[in-house]
Amino acid sequence: MIDRLIVVEELRAGYTKDVEILRGIDLELDDGELVTIIGPNGAGKSTLIKAIFGLLSPSSGSVLLRGQEVAGKRAHSMVALGVGYVPQVRNVFPTLTIDENLMMGAYLNRRGASDQRKKLFDWFPLLAARRSTRAGKLSGGQRQLVAIARALMADPSILLLDEPSAGLSPANVDEIFHRIHEIKDRGVSILMVEQNARRALAVSNRGYVLDQGTNAYTGSGRDLLHDPKVAELYLGGT
Repeated sequence: MIDRLIVVEELRAGYTKDVEILRGIDLELDDGELVTIIGPNGAGKSTLIKAIFGLLSPSSGSVLLRGQEVAGKRAHSMVALGVGYVPQVRNVFPTLTIDENLMMGAYLNRRGASDQRKKLFDWFPLLAARRSTRAGKLSGGQRQLVAIARALMADPSILLLDEPSAGLSPANVDEIFHRIHEIKDRGVSILMVEQNARRALAVSNRGYVLDQGTNAYTGSGRDLLHDPKVAELYLGGT
């Protein structure tokens, strides 16, 4: 039996009452999956992640988390329900150390914070080695690792990632994708918006192509990657 973690149905949302960015989106994330959302700029990808996480209230439609309606719940409630979120920008506290950044992610998990931090430093030895360094002095790739580790401090079962490789060097992109795959293998289901569509689809169980706030294409990562129409319209050609 498929364990559906997130089911989005006919979701509509925008930043003003008169302008809808999402125009009836459907999406599913199953237990153990890595699912990627791709599409052109302005398609509604980040808006969808924000609406799922509670940073934006939908105007209509449904977001089910393990069968429970959560559309419109606030972000802190979603964290308490086991959902972590890493935004694309302003995702670390630059004046705080790596150690302090991680502890900021443990505000709902204070009792288990020390054990979780130790586990994450074992996962991310580079962060452990620089734990006393202020996040603002790190490279873009290192800051992204701090943001992901901070989200994992709450020990989520689901991780929402918004453009995790944006602005990173090729070497840092490799590192981020390696870590994302490792996190999935450790039992965290991942829903990811990603601009590096080819790279993301290659490691995804399934993918969704958004265009103008609607579902344009849906399929396995491999099928979308090798679909000539998807390649022509959204992947820069075959």
